[in-house]
Amino acid sequence: MKDLKGKVALITGGTKGIGFGVAEALLNEGLKVIITSRTKESADKAAKDLASKTNGVGSVIGIQADVRQLESQEAAVKQALSTFGQLDMVIANAGLGHFASIEDLTIEQWNDMIDTNLTGAFNSIKASVKALKESKGYYITISSLAGANFFANGSAYNASKFGVTGFTQAVMLDLRKYGVKVSTIMPGSVSTHFNGNTPSDEQAWKIQSEDIGELVVDLLKMNPRTLPSKIEVRPTTPPSK
Repeated sequence: MKDLKGKVALITGGTKGIGFGVAEALLNEGLKVIITSRTKESADKAAKDLASKTNGVGSVIGIQADVRQLESQEAAVKQALSTFGQLDMVIANAGLGHFASIEDLTIEQWNDMIDTNLTGAFNSIKASVKALKESKGYYITISSLAGANFFANGSAYNASKFGVTGFTQAVMLDLRKYGVKVSTIMPGSVSTHFNGNTPSDEQAWKIQSEDIGELVVDLLKMNPRTLPSKIEVRPTTPPSK
């Protein structure tokens, strides 16, 4: 996709953090972008904020959709197709984290992460695979370095992200024969509001959400013959002590 202008992208969880940064980057390339959120209010607000930040370079709409429900993702894809006539890429970004020892982790927290992070990725591609085959498009998941490196209090989060990493690589093998590219991006420390974090000047050493947006644009512009299927990305330097 050397020329991205006019292409259509669907981003799950696009109202804040990495999803918002990716949406902004794509809009600046002239894409038509659909961002989803569990609530209509947050989707509408984020779409308005993105439109003002990008000065109308691309076009953006926000819709309510829940990645935990296949029917909801199918409705989001249907709306993208009815609004813009095509779908060229899906970025499965929606995710959350609960961190506790296995003794304290609740079944509700486990289900919340598996349903959102892992089943959400499945629902995103299951709902869009036909459209992406028609456009010879791109499917990108946002995993994590936690999808390859385990840590204490991370059993459920690790399980969901290890799952996303493996799932995406298998989907890549399923779909490459149709001309559909599939990649997973595995960020390390990103300065967002994830898990109650508050971005600040002291966190300038971290990856910024716009950095992931830039990486997504680079992937989309790569020569069609080349597929970076799994990308690990981490801060250049560790935090100062």
